[in-house]
Amino acid sequence: MASMALSIASSSLSFSRSCSPTAIPLASPSSSISLTSSIQPLIYCGRGDKKTAKGKRFNHSFGNVAANPNDSISTSKEKSSHFKELRNVACGVLAVLALTTTSPVIAANQRLPPLSTDPERCERAFVGNTIGQANGVYDKAIDLRFCDYTNDKTNLKGKSLAAALMSDAKFDGADMTEVIMSKAYAVGASFKGTDFTNAVLDRVNFGKANLQGASFKNTVLSGSTFEGAQLQDVVFEDTIIGYIDLQKLCVNKTINEDSRLELGCRN
Repeated sequence: MASMALSIASSSLSFSRSCSPTAIPLASPSSSISLTSSIQPLIYCGRGDKKTAKGKRFNHSFGNVAANPNDSISTSKEKSSHFKELRNVACGVLAVLALTTTSPVIAANQRLPPLSTDPERCERAFVGNTIGQANGVYDKAIDLRFCDYTNDKTNLKGKSLAAALMSDAKFDGADMTEVIMSKAYAVGASFKGTDFTNAVLDRVNFGKANLQGASFKNTVLSGSTFEGAQLQDVVFEDTIIGYIDLQKLCVNKTINEDSRLELGCRN
């Protein structure tokens, strides 16, 4: 019996030397064991890789908990790839910022196209444009520069003149009620006494235009500019205009007191 016990103990000792499993201490009701400090990561016994002998657990072998060098190489490659992606995104953002900061300069230096040679170009205002009133899209440019529509009471009413070129044209006394002039270019044009009641004049450039006595009753003037324009006796009753646009408009010194009260100018 004693020899059998000695044989079992010798076998247990031999197994321990070949596999070296980490012992997991068992907690007892009378003892307090910290799992985070006492328990070691398990080491699985097994055959080593092709370069090691059976049961040996050198670095990088199957039976060792050490990290595989391929894993570190893979992680390094992933980090490098991630860094390249971030660098490409950063470069893209910088390129967009560069374009957005230079775009206003390009727009400011943009020149108008040559005057249309179409002999009936002035009559195109009577047809108008119905493709893209809000965005200024057209199938053919509406070039009304230097055209004369003085006192026209019928042909322009309710027409769509989106993105029309109107500089140096004359619309004095014309009935332009309910017209749509989104993105129109009316620099230096004359609109003395013109009726724009219920019209949509969105993002129109009225720079240096003569608008004396014009009526913008219940008219949309969002985004429109009036730098250097003549605005004496203009009617702004119930005009629809944004706060920022209103501040810019109120800077114009040609607006009389009654018009300033209609707009609500504070300066």
